[in-house]
Amino acid sequence: MRRPRGEPGPRAPRPTEGATCAGPGESCFPSDGPLVCALEQERSLRLPPKPPPPLQPLLRGGQGLEAALSCPRFLRYPRQHLISSLAEARPEELTPHVMVLLAQHLARHRLREPQLLEAIAHFLVVQETQLSSKVVQKLVLPFGRLNYLPLEQQFMPCLERILAREAGVAPLATVNILMSLCQLRCLPFRALHFVFSPGFINYISGTPHALIVRRYLSLLDTAVELELPGYRGPRLPRRQQVPIFPQPLITDRARCKYSHKDIVAEGLRQLLGEEKYRQDLTVPPGYCTDFLLCVSSSGAVLPVRTQDPFLPYPPRSCPQGQAASSATTRDPAQRVVLVLRERWHFCRDGRVLLGSRALRERHLGLMGYQLLPLPFEELESQRGLPQLKSYLRQKLQALGLRWGPEGG
Repeated sequence: MRRPRGEPGPRAPRPTEGATCAGPGESCFPSDGPLVCALEQERSLRLPPKPPPPLQPLLRGGQGLEAALSCPRFLRYPRQHLISSLAEARPEELTPHVMVLLAQHLARHRLREPQLLEAIAHFLVVQETQLSSKVVQKLVLPFGRLNYLPLEQQFMPCLERILAREAGVAPLATVNILMSLCQLRCLPFRALHFVFSPGFINYISGTPHALIVRRYLSLLDTAVELELPGYRGPRLPRRQQVPIFPQPLITDRARCKYSHKDIVAEGLRQLLGEEKYRQDLTVPPGYCTDFLLCVSSSGAVLPVRTQDPFLPYPPRSCPQGQAASSATTRDPAQRVVLVLRERWHFCRDGRVLLGSRALRERHLGLMGYQLLPLPFEELESQRGLPQLKSYLRQKLQALGLRWGPEGG
């Protein structure tokens, strides 16, 4: 029977999805089958590798700087390109937008480049009257994060004038600037008087950023307590204080699969026993510790459950005449904090701790905790758990610690 003109005939059966047909009369093979994979691999070995796509030529000066910072593949360019573009830029090309891009790039990628940071500091001083505190907070961010105090002599006087002028206009920006200065140990008393005033605290309590501002104010109050004995101004009321960093930082949680914390925890468990250390314990006023041990004055590692793992905060200060007598009447336990110093805790290509890490270690030490750093280079050199246990044993014994039947 002939089909009518224009009517489509029966369709040939389609090959199944993911199949490869070699030609008429030949059978079809799955595209991920061993035969096709072997043929593709042999073909790829015969062909020369594709050259990488050429990078677009960048402009020089301020336009080149902005183009480079806006390029998603910028990290492939040498750092010297930024420096040369900045040196060739005309003053009118260095706008707040360009300098903010530069500051954010340095902070995001942990690039502690003195020439670029000094250029940002100089720009901030020269453009002081033209900059709002919302822009200044972005320009100041890399200095605190990268733990870099610029050589520019007018850097701090300039920031103090900006804070005095803009503090009441942008409260959150003001606190952000003070957070960066806190990491640099350069807190201006006048600005602290303002942010700890009842009016400022009442104002921020009704804003969407109330919790984060209270956390920052709690950290600033801790810095005043531990680092500024000469400060006599207002302080953050106790009812307004919140834990500063009650859990591991975001970067540690994001990179947990690259961290050495799990293997160190297993090494301590086998070496000391689970009852003689605490992991991720938050101590007052809110710092999360990696590992904490309680140690007697004789060096014996004590079960944590039998001790109060927290040192008093604020630290108790007793007159010098009472120190010796109190030491003879009681046997205080020392708290030892094992601090993991991972690769991302440092500025890139250097041995300088990031500002937030240096601040945490500094404050824990001032509160009376004994720190035992575990650098990533030493941890990465250990091959397997037995070698790591030997490494931890040597580290603990170097502090005079003892455990087991003879050590408690």
